[in-house]
Amino acid sequence: MTFKKFIFQLHKILGLVTGIVVFIVAITGCCWAFRDEIESTYNDYKKVTPQEQAILTPTEAKDIAKAVFPNNSVHGTIFKKSDDAIEVIFYDGDPEFYQSVFLNPYTGEVIQVDNHLTGFFAFILKGHMRLWLPKDIGEQVVGASILIFILIIISGFILWLPKKRKNLKQRLKFDWKKTTRWKRKNFDLHTVVGFYICSFALILAFTGSVISYNWLKYVVYVSAGGDKVPAFIIPENVSEWKDNDDTIPMDYLIVKLLKESPEAESFELHYPETKEQSIYVEVSNSKGLYYDSDYRFFDQMTLEELETDAIYGKYKDAKFADKLLRMNFDIHVGAIGGIAGKILAFLISLITATLPITGILLWYGRNYKKKKTN
Repeated sequence: MTFKKFIFQLHKILGLVTGIVVFIVAITGCCWAFRDEIESTYNDYKKVTPQEQAILTPTEAKDIAKAVFPNNSVHGTIFKKSDDAIEVIFYDGDPEFYQSVFLNPYTGEVIQVDNHLTGFFAFILKGHMRLWLPKDIGEQVVGASILIFILIIISGFILWLPKKRKNLKQRLKFDWKKTTRWKRKNFDLHTVVGFYICSFALILAFTGSVISYNWLKYVVYVSAGGDKVPAFIIPENVSEWKDNDDTIPMDYLIVKLLKESPEAESFELHYPETKEQSIYVEVSNSKGLYYDSDYRFFDQMTLEELETDAIYGKYKDAKFADKLLRMNFDIHVGAIGGIAGKILAFLISLITATLPITGILLWYGRNYKKKKTN
């Protein structure tokens, strides 16, 4: 067997094995691309009328929201601009529970409760990440299939390369005539289209794999020259814990941060799970982006700012490898390029979804040819 025949067999077998998974992941990724823009058309309840009075403290917001879900865990509370509702996020892993309680920041009124595990986009995300299968099974199937898809892209490019340079033009455009049969058209749709999107599809597949596998995240980070811990680490307090019923230092933190960073999009405060753990606040600096957020940590008693040894700290302190890993999610969803990047991600995902279809039709046409009648 020649090298190209081996690559062809590899490409065919891997494509048949993972085709349905790649189709589902690609088509759901396509549907997810404009989620933020679509949801913004019907989320007026997240806006309030600004008032000349103090907003709820983190403790007050948590206590009010806990009355709605007393048996569930508060993940964090998001504070935005003066005309935005406060969002208290609840999350538990087993059984899975993920809901948000939106509060009027001035009166404490419960405006709305959102269940993030129901609705169209929740359905799409479950399909994209785990094929609507149980989490432990589905995520493994998707992760392995996308790694295999990377091999499919590489082998497809090798097969696309013409033996002779003069045949290159034929591989770069559609040269269809009235007499061109559907099998030839399907072949061109698979090979020509595949060539033009292969580099972009490779980026989406690779960034998705980095999200799925911590070992790959580590390899990418070290290869880029990273010298920190490619994980999320919350440092411990430096001061000794003292019980004080009269004042809670954490309740002054958001006001302090709002004065320090008035241009920030939001402040997501995470309540310490133990007396030893520091307060963690994620400061979003750009709407719709995550990579340039500041991850800040404060001592529970003194509000002294603490440093972390991990890559998730202040963005201004991030080195090249840190920034590269931070950008991974924004690259994957196209947000890194603004609306143009999302349009590109949408189109690449949509076209990628056609490749398993045209590939299966190629396989079917070669293996189940109509018998010629005498």
